[in-house]
Amino acid sequence: AALQGAKRESAAAFGDDRVLLEKYLEQPRHVEIQVFADTQGNCVHLFERDCSIQRRHQKVVEEAPAPGLSEELRASMGAAAVKATQAIGYVGAGTVEFLLDADGSFYFMEMNTRLQVEHPVTEMITGQDLVAWQLRVAAGEPLPCRQEELTISGHAIEVRIYAEDPAKSFLPSIGPLRHLRQPQENAHVRIDTGVRQGDEVSMHYDPMIAKLIIWDHDRNRAVRRLQQTLADFQVVGVSANIGFLAAVASHPAFAAAQVDTGFIERHRNELFPETGAASDRILALACLDVLLSRCREAATTACASNDPYSPWHGTDGWQLNSDNYHRLDFVDDGEAVQVTAHFRANGYLLELPGGALLVSGCVDEDGDLCADLDGSRCRATVVRHGQDLTIFSNGRSHLLTVEDPALLGAEQEEAIGRLTAPMPGKVVSVMVVAGDCVEQGAPLVVLEAMKMEHTITAPVAGTVANLFYAVGDIVSEGVELISFEAEEKVE
Repeated sequence: AALQGAKRESAAAFGDDRVLLEKYLEQPRHVEIQVFADTQGNCVHLFERDCSIQRRHQKVVEEAPAPGLSEELRASMGAAAVKATQAIGYVGAGTVEFLLDADGSFYFMEMNTRLQVEHPVTEMITGQDLVAWQLRVAAGEPLPCRQEELTISGHAIEVRIYAEDPAKSFLPSIGPLRHLRQPQENAHVRIDTGVRQGDEVSMHYDPMIAKLIIWDHDRNRAVRRLQQTLADFQVVGVSANIGFLAAVASHPAFAAAQVDTGFIERHRNELFPETGAASDRILALACLDVLLSRCREAATTACASNDPYSPWHGTDGWQLNSDNYHRLDFVDDGEAVQVTAHFRANGYLLELPGGALLVSGCVDEDGDLCADLDGSRCRATVVRHGQDLTIFSNGRSHLLTVEDPALLGAEQEEAIGRLTAPMPGKVVSVMVVAGDCVEQGAPLVVLEAMKMEHTITAPVAGTVANLFYAVGDIVSEGVELISFEAEEKVE
């Protein structure tokens, strides 16, 4: 199945489905050399980048210089890259990519004859503008620097912010960017992006939202700054890999520069923690946002009425001869959660799953929630879309749905036996026909979207009742691909 998938991708991309077998390295690093050549025969390298942390063999974290490389190895890899570039008479910006073994041996993998996504980390440590270099070389000018004039200053790390769900094998996510807040740029922080809040992430292009590039005087400080900056990146509307990147940046193995191409799989348990139920802190912030929102709505209604001072506009829950309280209902990952809010002169006393908490606060001019949780002050961002609330706090996000209990039973469960498309894409392979009996986990259909393949498998043992699409068909997210009859269990 893997061979067939590789042949399909190769044929689609290059018109050639031949597959080459190469030497297997058990724990390789992906280290590439930035090269530049002009029309006058000059060629230099601008040092290396480590791009070992990858998912689906695509880079998600890149850094320069590569940690742990000796000056001798750096010079040797650089010289090999320059020699390869000169051997083909190349002109312009390029990247010679190598696999680096644990014993210091390195092996040529490929050359990318262009400026790559991760070129900003090279610019940050060398102080050179590689796009300007390209224009100069294209105009016939010589390279701006000789090899001996190029030096390394500090350390830079780039992470790619993708619209994808790491918990679902990095499945691409499409939809509108309902909320997009990026960190402030400065001498240490650079953001390259081509989207704005309100733009649509579609199935037709790579799902990258932005590149976040960090620079500092050494790697330890760059890693700490990366952790802090990722906490300020907010995306709502599509799934994003920010939490995953934060987990990578905070992992002890990453801090110790113990990176190779197997990093994600080896540390899967730590990098993909279970989401878990919303904490009392998150629930308290959600309740406070809802209650303050109702106060603002009531104030607006009062101002527009003929009697703005009518007690009917009050939101303090006043009741005759009874405690004034309000119940708030949420759905958290399919589970119902109820919080009782008692109105107090100095805020709200919340009955949370973990106990009572006195909260108060306001919304500032930036739309952020400034909260006091039992004397502990904090700042959070709550983004509302319909009944959904996305709460950003302490660099993490959590999704809650404000729910009316009367409507909980009205939701329709997904029909059993319907296998649907998890994303829009193209059907590239169908492995079964109607009437086939299959075992649990058997591959049925392969979809391709955004340069990746996703296999639909049988959820249980059963029979394929009907197929609704064929190879080459374009399908939308959520459409039924196969009707499936589960095997009846014999008691």
